[in-house]
Amino acid sequence: MTVREALQRAIRPSTTRSTVALWAKSVLNAVLFFGIFMVALPWLAHQLLPMEIPLPPSVRSWLAGALALAGLSAWIACLDSFSRHGRGTPFPADAPRRLVTTGLFRHTRNPIMTAELSVIWAEALYLASVGPALYAVAISLVAHVMVVRIEEPELHERFGQAYAEYCRNVPRWLPRLGRQ
Repeated sequence: MTVREALQRAIRPSTTRSTVALWAKSVLNAVLFFGIFMVALPWLAHQLLPMEIPLPPSVRSWLAGALALAGLSAWIACLDSFSRHGRGTPFPADAPRRLVTTGLFRHTRNPIMTAELSVIWAEALYLASVGPALYAVAISLVAHVMVVRIEEPELHERFGQAYAEYCRNVPRWLPRLGRQ
């Protein structure tokens, strides 16, 4: 069994029925995910490669703040869509039972990952050092590969034609401007 197959098999639809329980699981997942990927690893990258990237203070604070706020807001909205409409969580072992195509999922197929990456890029901007910038590039590339090679094939298998149709109509990462 390849790593890809093992990761795809780890994705299982949630058996949790309560929306409150799904939210609780999502929050626990968030604490762990955020703690590792949005606090510990960017901090470590900053410690290992602290060379400064010259950015104006307004970019460091305002743009980073706006990006982080947008990312966190989008992430919370997506958790709600997963819990209420998909009946699952972002955690692969407790994945949504239904294909989620509402809310931000109407505009992009991966709004959760986009939101998380927005927060990581906000940190890279705010810290303005080589380590977090390289981390943001690397995690963005890893996220893309995981979506394309693991998540999308698993969703095709689980949701069939409905997911294929969704892929034809909704872009993977960035929303189409001027189209609803």
